Amino acid sequence: MTDNTNHDTELTESTAVETDGGVVTETYLDKEINIFKPATPFMRDHLRVIGISFIAWVIVVFGPTTATLLAPDTMTGITVFGGFPLHFFLTAVFTPLAALLLSVAYAMQRDRLDSKYGISHDTEEAQANGVAADGGEGE
Repeated sequence: MTDNTNHDTELTESTAVETDGGVVTETYLDKEINIFKPATPFMRDHLRVIGISFIAWVIVVFGPTTATLLAPDTMTGITVFGGFPLHFFLTAVFTPLAALLLSVAYAMQRDRLDSKYGISHDTEEAQANGVAADGGEGE
């Protein structure tokens, strides 16, 4: 087997990459993927949604625990819903529900982005429209 380490060759029709949706694309093969400098508007908007979702997730998951660590008297002294300490309510009820709501919000934002950029997850429709699953233009 020969060692193919030369990446400077031109991309021809026979070496074009086929995505998982069956759309032949050369959109990003000549560009470096960089999360700090997205190549397309779709990638920029999607990274913004991911970043905001991650920050909200960190606050939801680690907020109640950190607040209990920093102010234990306040978090254990306040009672809600018939005597439950606030720290218990936040960690046992609020955190799982908020994480579920964050995943629903992410799915809604992603669907909004998909419709904004004309991305369809139906492979037959995507092939007919020439839209790649990554937001680039298919061939």
